[in-house]
Amino acid sequence: MAISKELIDGLLVTIQNLYLADDIPWMIGYSGGKDSTAAVQLVWMAIERLPVKDRKKTIHVMNTDTLVESPVVSKWVENSLEHMKKEADRGRLPFVPVRLIPDYDNTFWVNLIGRGYPYPRMKYRWCTDRLKIKPVNNFIKNKIAEHGEIILVLGTRKQESSRRNRTMSNLEKKRVRDLLSPNPTLANELVFSPMESWSDDDVWSFLMQYKNPWGYSNMDLMTMYRGATADNECPLQIDKSAPSCGKSRFGCWVCTMVEKDKSMEAMIANDSEKEWMAPLLEFRNEFGNEDGDRERRSFRRMKGTLQGNYGKLFHGPYIKEVREEWLEKLLRIQKDINENGPDEFHDLELIRLPELQAIRRIWVNEKHEFDDSLPRIYEKVMERPFTDPEWIHNDSFSEEEWEILKRTCQELYPDEELAFEMMYTLIDIENKASGVSQRKSILEDINSTITKTFYRDEEDATNFYSDMMVRKKENGGKYNEKFLDFQPIESEFDNDEDE
Repeated sequence: MAISKELIDGLLVTIQNLYLADDIPWMIGYSGGKDSTAAVQLVWMAIERLPVKDRKKTIHVMNTDTLVESPVVSKWVENSLEHMKKEADRGRLPFVPVRLIPDYDNTFWVNLIGRGYPYPRMKYRWCTDRLKIKPVNNFIKNKIAEHGEIILVLGTRKQESSRRNRTMSNLEKKRVRDLLSPNPTLANELVFSPMESWSDDDVWSFLMQYKNPWGYSNMDLMTMYRGATADNECPLQIDKSAPSCGKSRFGCWVCTMVEKDKSMEAMIANDSEKEWMAPLLEFRNEFGNEDGDRERRSFRRMKGTLQGNYGKLFHGPYIKEVREEWLEKLLRIQKDINENGPDEFHDLELIRLPELQAIRRIWVNEKHEFDDSLPRIYEKVMERPFTDPEWIHNDSFSEEEWEILKRTCQELYPDEELAFEMMYTLIDIENKASGVSQRKSILEDINSTITKTFYRDEEDATNFYSDMMVRKKENGGKYNEKFLDFQPIESEFDNDEDE
């Protein structure tokens, strides 16, 4: 399909007719990439041609900021949304840009550094739902509750992948109205994909032929894509052998779902002005490195339980020392970029203050690490006080008591790896249970702590778990068959893994 004036004019009329057909509000997903830019531009051009009196329905332009987006792309999107707002106000257009973020208690860093979740991978992809899907779904659900129904406009295309083609084709068969497909995950949400049959080259042809209506540069967008390809080229494809910048993928700079972040690597290699991002890439490669990752994590699951396959225990969250080391490294990278990076990134926050406050609460209140190390790490690196005005904590024990207890446990029980954790957890439980109401469950908490920490080391825990499975098998109980089948260990991650 070749992009022509007749084709675009016809599509704009189709969009206008769909917009005027009812009172259902519209939403457009906007990432700042080529497809979503083209989708917003098509709708913008269509609505702009309508009389002001017919522009009654609000059109929310939704951008999901995971808070770990590529800084270059994030800055691009931020500026683009500002242009949109100004131009929409000036032109009396119904577009309302909105930037959605995950809950600060559920961001990437809060889960990785705070809770110690293992870095995301194919069989343990905890990030997408928390960082992208939930913020959008919550916003959409609120609008559905308000209006009863919404229409979501997306720049999705069948040619993006064979999987996308199958999904869109299947939803086509279920259309309840012309051009509108149901969303299989959200009731009362209809999806409109105006570019569903376009190719990569069709998208670029449209963006190059039609000026961006909110005053941003589509040529600069192509330049950004070009810079994110290894060969620094971004031609329009005329055959399958030609490279295409449409294959570039922008996303989270922390993404470990791919072995290498080729887009960021290319940006750094192609543009000396982007070399300041190299520490980000190095840090991502460090925490996303599978070699030695088991040793960085506890041999117990997130809730302190034991589980395993083929004679080995599954490892769970990252240990305290690793989490603290990564936090310090992240803050140092941020400080260096603020001081030595490009002027436009002098206020870049790789990790936000509310995230740091959430991590502090997890470490102290949930993990019982009463030495409260986060403020010390922050002040050591950033050279300014850590701000947390709502912090309420019983300061009976601090870093000094922590170090005394640690040294005592090491001297008295040098072979007991979990003795210190057992002691500081029990002390913190008792310290926090000062009131009568707080002591209701203290016996259960003490028993739970001892149950999770009475193992000498991983070998002792493995033998304990193995003996337990053998007893269950011998007595006809339900047991972990895979654990007693001594073969090379398989992946310790599953989509339905108990966190």
